[in-house]
This record gives sequence, C-alpha cells and structure tokens, in this order.
Amino acid sequence: MLNSVDTDRIQYFAIAGSILLMIFIVELIRRKKIKEQYSLLWLFFSVVFIILAFWRNGIEVISDFIGISYAPAAFLLILVMAIFLVLIQYSILISKLSEDIKVLVQEIALLKEKVENQKNKDK
Repeated sequence: MLNSVDTDRIQYFAIAGSILLMIFIVELIRRKKIKEQYSLLWLFFSVVFIILAFWRNGIEVISDFIGISYAPAAFLLILVMAIFLVLIQYSILISKLSEDIKVLVQEIALLKEKVENQKNKDK
C-alpha cells in the first residue's frame, strides 16, 4: 500500500498549497484585510511550509534532531506550534485592545461629565 504512494504528487500538492497560502496572506495584506504586523507569523510559517515542501528530507532531519521517531508527528508538532504562536499573538492583541477600550470609555465618561457640567453652568 505504501509502495504505491506517489510521493512526487504529494510534494507537488504540498508546494502548491504552501505557495497558495503565501499568496492568500499577501493578498489579505494588499487588500488591507490584515495588517502587516499581524501577518508576520503567517508569512513566516508559510515560508517554513514552502521550504519543507521543497526539501523532501527536511521533516526527517527535524524529527531526528528533536528525537521524534515518526516524521509526520514532527510535522504535526510544527503545525501545532504555529497555531499556538498565532493564538498567543492574538491574545496579546486582544488584551491590548481591551485595555485601550477601557481607557477610551473612561475618557468618554469624563468628557460627558464635563459637557453636563458646562450645560448646567450655562443655565
């Protein structure tokens, strides 16, 4: 069963998928759907996937280096780490935006109070 697997075809699909991912990310940046600073991790991992797609023995080398005997498990580990890093980046962003929103709401409340006080003085 494994002998009948066409590894060239799998490699072509991996290369095409990785390049399409990079094109998709660049297109999102170009259309201003995602900011450059938030797309850096996506671009980095798309480059990693392109390199691994072209370098056939790359996964085996990486899995041997980190001590994983089954190479696809190393690839899965890389994917999970990529998702983990992107989630951390978005958690940091959400935390910063939540703090910014809190400050803005407080400033609006202070401005409302000043407007109310000014209206009361004018009466």
